[in-house]
Amino acid sequence: MSHGTRDTACSDIAVRYPAGMSKQPSHPSYPIDETHDPKLESWVESANDPSTDFPIQNLPLAMRLTEADDGDGFWAGIVVAVGDELLDLNLLAASDIFDDDDDDWDFMSIEDLMADGLWSRLRPKVQRLLRKDDKRLRDHRERGRIMSPAEGAVFALPLLTGIGDYTDFYASIYHATNVGSMFRPENPLLPNYKWIPIGYHGRASSIVASGAEVRRPMGQTVADGESEPKYGACKRLDYELEVGAFIARGNEQGEVIPIGEAEEHLFGVCLVNDWSARDMQKWEYQPLGPFLAKSFATTISPFIVTMEALAPFRCGAFVRDKDDPKPLAYLRSDANEKFGGIDMQVEALISSKQMRDKGMEPVRVSRTSFRHMYWTIAQMLTHHASNGCNMQAGDLIASGTVSGPGAGEAGCLLEATWKGAGKDREPIKLPTGETRFFLADGDEVTLRGWCEREGFRRIGLGECRGVVTPAKG
Repeated sequence: MSHGTRDTACSDIAVRYPAGMSKQPSHPSYPIDETHDPKLESWVESANDPSTDFPIQNLPLAMRLTEADDGDGFWAGIVVAVGDELLDLNLLAASDIFDDDDDDWDFMSIEDLMADGLWSRLRPKVQRLLRKDDKRLRDHRERGRIMSPAEGAVFALPLLTGIGDYTDFYASIYHATNVGSMFRPENPLLPNYKWIPIGYHGRASSIVASGAEVRRPMGQTVADGESEPKYGACKRLDYELEVGAFIARGNEQGEVIPIGEAEEHLFGVCLVNDWSARDMQKWEYQPLGPFLAKSFATTISPFIVTMEALAPFRCGAFVRDKDDPKPLAYLRSDANEKFGGIDMQVEALISSKQMRDKGMEPVRVSRTSFRHMYWTIAQMLTHHASNGCNMQAGDLIASGTVSGPGAGEAGCLLEATWKGAGKDREPIKLPTGETRFFLADGDEVTLRGWCEREGFRRIGLGECRGVVTPAKG
């Protein structure tokens, strides 16, 4: 089986390009404009570093935890990442810098910024404030309070009120085919895969912020050759390299979200590690799919990179084989066909405790592209609501494991250690001499993601980290 990808298609959609800027076609909901101009520089010098995840063309949002003045607890505030500094949006709004602005600067959370496209209107104004030729904040008496170093910052989950609901999809045909081949070598893909975006309802309450420890789960497993299960610690703990999307605007129960409008319901993306207990999953997944093997923990990165920032990096949807069925009409649109994908590189790295104790860098296990996904985010959202399911602002949908067609592009250890024939496996080798078929206690998994395209500034998603701790029976 072979599947290809294509470059971004051309379009007659009108966009606003500054003089001399690369004329890249863009999604109609998120036009490329002056905020994406690669020539823009900031007075925050670290934001001008070509390797930074956070130039002023990005401006991702996060919730930072700050200790209360009296030492009794913490409070969460909205920050924007700019190079290696953080801009406190709450303190900025409380300053006198935008006193003459007629927009709404009265907000407490990222949920407030999602509502009615508020951040879409404020983002260009914040960017202007950070430009090298703007003195308002640079020379402001309260700059030292409004701006602070990112190093050492502690982040909460991005949404102050919590993530409302969480759905995880299975949108990579390479991942689905690889996993299917392990268990059904004669029929890797089930008949519905190419017709319907497959997903399961995850557990929003066990989503944790990057950096949180992840406890090895307990559960039922059946050893090879045995017929009866035993209850104990998971022995085959895995990570899953995924991309998540936050919903900015929902739909009424009983109503649908048309594919042509789906992008307008999206706010931005993050990295997702959907930790998986493979031995528990193997025992429980039939007939209703994932349950306790997935619900113990899901880690997400702290920053939401908005759809506006991603505009230059949109690409065509996955190109299906000529024998594959076309998506049904409700999952098909010209804009999704041309711009539904995101040309984003993602990677997963592992470091053992022994490696960290010796000061060794983590080992990259996988690097692939999000453009390999068989279904787009818009298709996932449209299908999710196609039965009248009421999506809500603050919901999170995840892509499922991002795997690609080549060597080194497997988005989880289950795939990365599989040799592709029978049950033979080859472990990941670490520089300390340790080997891994699955994760050991003390292992840290780091996910990274970034977008690059000629004629535009590189932007990134930051990191998504989690350390495995021993089971608690």
